[in-house]
Amino acid sequence: MTEEPIEKSIELLSPAKLNLFLLITSRRDDGYHNIQTFFQLLDYGDRMQFLARPDDQILLHTSFENLDPDKNLIVRAARLLQDFLRTKGTSVPGVDIRIDKILPMGGGLGGGSSNAATTLLALNHLWKVRLSLEELAKLGVQLGADVPIFVAGESAFAEGVGERLTPTLIKETWYLVLNPQVSVSTAEIFSNPQLTRDSPPIKIPALAADCVRNDCQIVVEKLHPEVTRARLWLEQFGSAQLTGTGACLFAKFPTEADAKEILDCIPSDWNGFVAKGVNQSPAHRQLVQL
Repeated sequence: MTEEPIEKSIELLSPAKLNLFLLITSRRDDGYHNIQTFFQLLDYGDRMQFLARPDDQILLHTSFENLDPDKNLIVRAARLLQDFLRTKGTSVPGVDIRIDKILPMGGGLGGGSSNAATTLLALNHLWKVRLSLEELAKLGVQLGADVPIFVAGESAFAEGVGERLTPTLIKETWYLVLNPQVSVSTAEIFSNPQLTRDSPPIKIPALAADCVRNDCQIVVEKLHPEVTRARLWLEQFGSAQLTGTGACLFAKFPTEADAKEILDCIPSDWNGFVAKGVNQSPAHRQLVQL
């Protein structure tokens, strides 16, 4: 019987997400909020590379300086898997992690959560941990409510704090995502007393496709007028919506060419990108083939 070959490295796309709508239905006793949303994954995101080490160190290589490893979600995700291996009494490997970070922080695209989930997926494969996606998601929710959607790797209707997922296939289409160069604090938005916290919940998930409301949008725009200016500009070309707690906005287009035509017109003080909404994360398709 031959031994399973040991892989030395793996590179994956850490995808962005859009919230096609976001309802806040109640505030929980623990201070968190119950929400309903639809997570649409994109074929666009950060590139991450994982290189096995002969020791148990976790080293993150990035252009960002003075990162606190105890707070960084990528490092914390890797340590979670190391802790799991320790409970099994097995040897604990290490890893060098490199990231080409292009998703904006505070943009509502889920970049940090996606990076954490991609780390769990990559190291589960690289280190031969062999946890199921369900087990990885249970670990991931300790890092953030959005982590499970990226672990699952499927666009989905979500409830609870965002961890109760119903995978849902929708038509894959093109989006222009506009970044008004504002960073929005999720904690600041969810703690704002003016935030709507009693939206009637959607009773039938199939009807979620018709919802376009984001309960965070009014608060975000009051605190960040630049987001309002960007939304009004984008609405010249289609229905513009806020993703998550912002600051990024998005509009749907029938073709890539249509979206890129508008992308070329974005004012110079903003930026953006065009991406396709997908029902399965490119990282998951890649891992299946490995």
